Amino acid sequence: MARAPFETTPSPWWDAGRHADRRPFLLARNRVKAALRRWLETQGFVEADTAILQVSPGNEAHLHAFETTLVSPDGSRRPFYLHTSPELACKKLLTAGETRLFTFAPVFRNRERGPLHHPEFTMLEWYRAGEDYEVLMHDCAALLRVAAEAAGATRFRHRGVDVACSAEPQRLTVAQAFAERAGIDLLATTPDGLPDLAALAAAASRAGVRVAADDTWADIFSRILVERIEPHLGRSGPTFLTEYPVSEAALARPKAGDPRVAERFELYLCGVELANGFGELTDPAEQRRRFEAEMAEKARVYGERYPLDEDFLAALHHMPPASGIALGFDRLVMLATGADHIEQVLWTPLPYDTGGDP
Repeated sequence: MARAPFETTPSPWWDAGRHADRRPFLLARNRVKAALRRWLETQGFVEADTAILQVSPGNEAHLHAFETTLVSPDGSRRPFYLHTSPELACKKLLTAGETRLFTFAPVFRNRERGPLHHPEFTMLEWYRAGEDYEVLMHDCAALLRVAAEAAGATRFRHRGVDVACSAEPQRLTVAQAFAERAGIDLLATTPDGLPDLAALAAAASRAGVRVAADDTWADIFSRILVERIEPHLGRSGPTFLTEYPVSEAALARPKAGDPRVAERFELYLCGVELANGFGELTDPAEQRRRFEAEMAEKARVYGERYPLDEDFLAALHHMPPASGIALGFDRLVMLATGADHIEQVLWTPLPYDTGGDP
C-alpha cells in the first residue's frame, strides 16, 4: 500500500485531499477489523460491548483518565470516568458466566498524543475462562497472520523497520533481556518478589543508566526497559517479552514455582509495543492491596488518585481462573499498512487545536 506522508502542520482530517490520502488506510482498517472479528467468532468467542462510563477508570499509577460528572434526576452529582480499558467490565462478564469473549472497545487516556498515541483509540481485548495464558500467544500469532492477509501485506512496517509477515514469533524473558542488553541480573534485585531499590540502582549505575535520587525501583526498571531493551524488540519477528517481575504486573497472578515473576507478557513488533497479556489475578484481597499501592504511587507522583471499583472487587470473589489480553488495534493496523502515524488509521482524529504532537 502506498504510504501517505503525515504533514508537520496537517490540514483538518475532513479536508477532501487529506481524506483521499488517508482513505486507503481507513479501508484497510475496516478489512482488518472484520477479519479479526471473524477469526475470533470461529474460535467460539462472543463479542461484548462494554460500557465506557465507569466508577473507576482503572488503577494503574501512570495512566491518566478523563473525568466527567453524572447528574441524577434529583440533581445530585457524582464523578464518573471514561475507562482506560474495558478490562474490569470484561472480568465481570467472566464472573457472570461468559467463557470466551472479546470486545473492540473505544478507550480514553489523557496526557497521551503522538505518533503511536491518541487520547481516544481502540483496544481489542479477549478473554479465555479456565485456559492458560500461554494460549494467548498462539492467538496473537494467528491474529497477526489474519491482519496481514486482510491488509494485503507481506511485511509489517513502521518507520524504517520491516518484518516479514511470515516470521516466526520469538520469546524472551524480561530477566534474559536485562542480562543481554544491560548486563543486569534483574531477579537478584527482587528477592522473594520484593523490589530492592538499592540493588537495582547500583546495577543500573554500573550499566551506565541514569539514576535519580528520588527514583523508585519501578522508575529504574522502566528506564532500563525503554532505553536499553524495547528498541531492539520485534525487529526480526514478533517478540513476546515474558515473565515480568510481579511488582510490574498489577493484574496478573504470580508464576507457579517462581514468586518473583508474574504470568504477564507483552508483544512487540517492529519495535512497537502491541499487546499486553496476563494470567489473571483472582485473589480480591491481593488485588485490593495492589490497587491501593498503585493509587498511593499516583498520589505521590501526580497528586491525585482514582476510586476503586468495589463492584469489581466483589465480582472477583467469584471469577473463574482466566487469561486475558489487550491489543492496540490501531497500532496493528499501522504495522499492517505501513502507516507512520496513528492518525492515518483513525477515521476521525481529534483536531490539533486541542494540543499535541501532529
